[in-house]
Amino acid sequence: MHTKTKTRTRALGAVALTLLLGAGVTACGEDTSDAAGQSEISTTEHNDADVAFASDMITHHAQALSMVDLTLKRDLDPQIQALAEDIRDAQGPEIETMADWLTQWDEDVPETMRDHVNSGHDMGDMSDNMDDMGHDDMPGMMTSDDMDALENASDAEFQDMWLEMMIDHHEGAIEMAETEQDDGQFKDAVDLAGQIIDAQQQEIDTMQGLLDS
Repeated sequence: MHTKTKTRTRALGAVALTLLLGAGVTACGEDTSDAAGQSEISTTEHNDADVAFASDMITHHAQALSMVDLTLKRDLDPQIQALAEDIRDAQGPEIETMADWLTQWDEDVPETMRDHVNSGHDMGDMSDNMDDMGHDDMPGMMTSDDMDALENASDAEFQDMWLEMMIDHHEGAIEMAETEQDDGQFKDAVDLAGQIIDAQQQEIDTMQGLLDS
């Protein structure tokens, strides 16, 4: 009886060990699959998410700069004027950087609403073409009606309207940058996405404080 008990105990132990090892193999397989589903960050290689990020963010930034342009002839609080210039100083160079990436990758650099303005068209002509360019479905992107309303706002309405619209615009940029962090491969693009998130969240906080004051 004692021998049979020992034999049965050993058999049960072997079954338990087999089940445990099987569970471990399954768990490892799941981990490997999850890791394989993520892009490995590279200093040289890029993927479709990087192209989409650069292309869309160029368009998104261009609209922000057009919104900044609308502040130039307005009598604004110094804090808001300084914020507008900070946005211009940050996003202009970022557009150039992303355009350079697309060129290096043999991808098209998107036409933006800002190209129309720089080609001699006024804001009204540019906003009329915005919907046809198909860009207003991006997160935080203003429609042509939004831009017309901002341009034609009275001095009393303009400042708060600009702040509210720019907050929405920044929140959309953060959403786009978070997608790049999740799906992008090219290290410089992923790093830029992080910088955009940090900078634009700080600006959102500043703008919200100005609205609340």
